[in-house]
Amino acid sequence: MKMPKTPPPLSGISRANLDNQTLDKVFDIAQKAEEKGKYYHWDKLRHLTPPDGLSHEDWWFGIKLRRLSKARKVPLLDKKGWPFSFSVPDLVSEQMHKIDLGSGGQIGMPDPIINPHTRDQYLVRSLIREAITSSQLEGAATTRNVAKEMLRSGRKPKDRSEQMILNNYMTMQKIGQWKDEDLTADLVFRIHRMVTQHALDSPEASGRFRQPDEKIAVQNEFTGEIFHEPPQATELIGRMEKMCSFSNGKTPKLFIHPVIRAIILHFWLAYDHPFADGNGRTARALFYWSMLRQGYWLFEFISISEILLKAPSKYELSFLYTETDENDLTYFIIYQAGVIQRAIRNLHDYIEFKSKELEITESLLKTAPDLNHRQQALISHALRHPGRLYMIEEHKRSHKVAYQTARKDLIVLTKLGLLDCRKSGYAFVFIAPNDIVDRLEKL
Repeated sequence: MKMPKTPPPLSGISRANLDNQTLDKVFDIAQKAEEKGKYYHWDKLRHLTPPDGLSHEDWWFGIKLRRLSKARKVPLLDKKGWPFSFSVPDLVSEQMHKIDLGSGGQIGMPDPIINPHTRDQYLVRSLIREAITSSQLEGAATTRNVAKEMLRSGRKPKDRSEQMILNNYMTMQKIGQWKDEDLTADLVFRIHRMVTQHALDSPEASGRFRQPDEKIAVQNEFTGEIFHEPPQATELIGRMEKMCSFSNGKTPKLFIHPVIRAIILHFWLAYDHPFADGNGRTARALFYWSMLRQGYWLFEFISISEILLKAPSKYELSFLYTETDENDLTYFIIYQAGVIQRAIRNLHDYIEFKSKELEITESLLKTAPDLNHRQQALISHALRHPGRLYMIEEHKRSHKVAYQTARKDLIVLTKLGLLDCRKSGYAFVFIAPNDIVDRLEKL
């Protein structure tokens, strides 16, 4: 990836050709582009054909005037003391609306993640996917299957890559507990400590600010081109205080949509780069903390890093577009909102796929010659309620059969491997295993 071209400064562009009529024309063109989901950076716009009678510079001048007229400043300042800002064009408003519909309240939410018997399966799946892909974004070199095996089996990590993934997994579990806390420097340090423990060249750098002698820069690993040099280490205490005030909703006074606030928090931590390592993982963890804190509970089940990993250069470019175009956060907001929408769709698509798979399995179950109708009914229920406990007496009453008949039904299902059995006091308890679908398919 190359550094995008910096836009020409507005002060250096001639306004001779831009009378009010021409400006209105340019404003209209810019609005139509934004309505179509296009918020062009100069690096892209300079390759497009400008409107009749305009140079690329004049076209850019009109677009920037329109954007600046709608800009909203946030407390984040760049290294020169200039504020970052964002605007809310129609496409951003539409993105926020769709995210609200897809991840806000309970209405319309898929049953499997509302159902207490099945939600944990989807939660674990999401935690594993986010832990793996967030680590891979930062260079973890472990296959997904190996990482899944480690997390599910509980074995110790074999190398730094596996340690990074385990750290992320444990951190994402904790985020759900920390969502009710205000963001403080201490909480940020706790998050950073969790994502980096036993995974840094300098273990003492975990959970503390980088030091003045720790020169940190984001650069192209092949060419050495520097993309970003963060603020001085001596400024980090003050900058962290401002970031926490912003994330807790204390600043600024204007209304900021909760999703936009979470996205800006993600950018803020990454821009300040307050740690010697682990900034990306911490930034994404803070995004999840902010979304959960603001009531977007579905984000326990969503992985944004899975989307980011598919096109990491676009993720990086959204940072660079913001920095090179007068601190316009709108580029980063639009890109991240698109990522969020795709992550939400992925979850809904996966749930739909698993629901159809379950319907097919239940349909096949009805034709199983070795199971009577009572056993079929119990297994059909167990498919939708993994972890559920079944008692002989309960089965007896549900189907109005003799105790011995009910007992035989459950014992046969246990022998077939479709239920697990253990003793609780003097009684036997039968359990619907979490992998019951796999067991049924093997059977």
